[in-house]
Amino acid sequence: MAEKAKFFTYKGLPLVRMGKQLYFGNMYDQYVIWMEILETKQEGGIDVATKVRIRKMATDASLPPTEAIVKTKEVGSLFSALDYACAWLKVS
Repeated sequence: MAEKAKFFTYKGLPLVRMGKQLYFGNMYDQYVIWMEILETKQEGGIDVATKVRIRKMATDASLPPTEAIVKTKEVGSLFSALDYACAWLKVS
């Protein structure tokens, strides 16, 4: 029997990164969060996000992408983006 893929989690929900895009939440829930890192700066030899766009998206595959996005916001850090993501998905 095949094992389920294990994802990194934050506050109990999967957090998956692909390049400068992150997805937070379960695809079988009504909504997930799509985060896009728009700008970074170097701090101590590490790239740190300084501008992140957050989108709350419906997981209903029958919706066109423009209708699936129900909320959008830009923030100044990945930490802030994760705070909003948790609030939008009501994760404690």
